[in-house]
Amino acid sequence: MSRRTVLDLLIVAFAVLLDQGVKALVVATMPLGSAIELLPFLALYHARNEGIAFSMFAGLGDLGLAALALLVLVFVGWLWWKTPADRRLSHFAFAIIVGGALGNLIDRVRLGYVVDYVYFHTPVWSFAVFNLADACISVGAALIVLDEFLPTRRDRRVVERTD
Repeated sequence: MSRRTVLDLLIVAFAVLLDQGVKALVVATMPLGSAIELLPFLALYHARNEGIAFSMFAGLGDLGLAALALLVLVFVGWLWWKTPADRRLSHFAFAIIVGGALGNLIDRVRLGYVVDYVYFHTPVWSFAVFNLADACISVGAALIVLDEFLPTRRDRRVVERTD
């Protein structure tokens, strides 16, 4: 197993462990539906998400949502495997996406729902409640898009040779 693969797997494990640890802390210390205001626009809010992102597909049930999550994980794994090793940012992004997806899948299989707790809001506007796993998935996706637009060293070397 390559050093890169080991590092990627450690990142996945860290994301899962951190996600599950924070969720366990929220469940152990906050009653469902309770909030702790951290800043005027940010609170910890103990919630249950019976769907996926923004509670979509809540009607699919636990088995359907777990199957959907597994399909997405297989697809992301395939993309990750096809990504060249020199695309380090993309590999990091895939690792945190997989870690986040596994963290939420563990909740879904074990509990039948996903524990959410991050709540951005103002007096007139609020954003969906989410968790660290969701953030890993979103940030990872953004990093992959960013990496697609960043010129790689290989691309720069090709340009330098043709000039």
